[in-house]
Order: sequence, then structure tokens, then C-alpha cells
Amino acid sequence: MRLVGLTGGIATGKSTAARAFARAGAVVIDADRVARQVVEPGTEGLEAVRAAFGDGVVRPDGSLDREALGRIVFADAEARERLNRILHPRIQAEVDRRVREAVAADPKALVVYDVPLLFETKAGGRFDLVVVVYVPPELQLRRLMLRDGLAEKEAGQRLAAQMPIDEKARRADVVLDNRGPPERLEEAVAALVGRIRAHNRRFWG
Repeated sequence: MRLVGLTGGIATGKSTAARAFARAGAVVIDADRVARQVVEPGTEGLEAVRAAFGDGVVRPDGSLDREALGRIVFADAEARERLNRILHPRIQAEVDRRVREAVAADPKALVVYDVPLLFETKAGGRFDLVVVVYVPPELQLRRLMLRDGLAEKEAGQRLAAQMPIDEKARRADVVLDNRGPPERLEEAVAALVGRIRAHNRRFWG
């Protein structure tokens, strides 16, 4: 089994790369999707969030009110840390379960963990390979403005809240340059998957 960490910055094309990995035969685990699942109605995770932040963060239908929770945690660093202490162990446990499931089905599985905050959460050491999807910051800004309909100032603020993409690229084992059309990224992912499968050791170092 090979475990690959896939990350990037907002609007760099990480989700496109994740889909390309899946088409190339990898098992892709989406961190954002797992994070939503661990607080679905009826889960122990949601009850832990309710206990920590009150009934106001749960909607009448029993689902998490993300806007209400966001107003609390984005205004209070201690509250954010408390939320992270609740969610991160549950997310990690579910990811580990999915990895074990993939390996049980195929001991030679290539598992790709698609995680936006890989470096920010200091998770890089657990992977055989860390891949960053990259575009230059100025192109990242333009793509974000176009994708989300944002003014330049607002888009810049969102980028400023993340680790700079150039720093992520510096820390990566492999950088996938996504300045071109989607087909080029697809080809780069397919080639990388071929290289990973063809080698029995860390070929990048």
C-alpha cells in the first residue's frame, strides 16, 4: 500500500487532481467529506459539538448549523481549538478505517488522502509521498475571483488566511503544475500514478 497526501491552495485545482487520481485507479479519501460525515445527524461527533457549544449550533432538523458554529469559532481562537479537539480525532479515526478497508480489499492499493490543510496540521510525516497542486499566486487569485465571484480584496483576504502556495510547493515531494488546461493535469496525474506503481521504494528521493 502507498499512502499519498494530496494538497494545494484554494482555486489551484486540487479537486480536479483528486478526480484524476480516482480515474487512474487510486482510492481517494476526501478530508472535507469525512469532516462533514463525522457530524451528521445522530452521530456521536455532532452530540459532542452540541455539548461543547450549545443547542444553538444544531438546526431544528437535527443537522449541524455550520453558520452558527462558524460565528462562534471564527471569533474565538480558544473555541476553534476546542472544536479541533473534538473533530480531528474523529476525522482521523474514520480516515484510518477507510485506509484499512482499502488495504484489506487490495494490499497494493494506492490511497490518496485529499486534505486542504495537510501542512497546517503537520500531517505530512505520515505519507509516503506529498503532492501539491500548484499555480502561481497571481493566477490563483484570478481563478478564485472568477470561480467564486469575489472582488480582488476579498479574494486576497481568503488567500492570506492560508499558507502561501509557494511555501506548500517548497515542502512537497512532487509538484503538479496546473497552469495549463485540465487535460494536462490529468496526464501529469496518470504519469505520476504510473511511476508510483512501478517502484517498490521511494523513487522521489
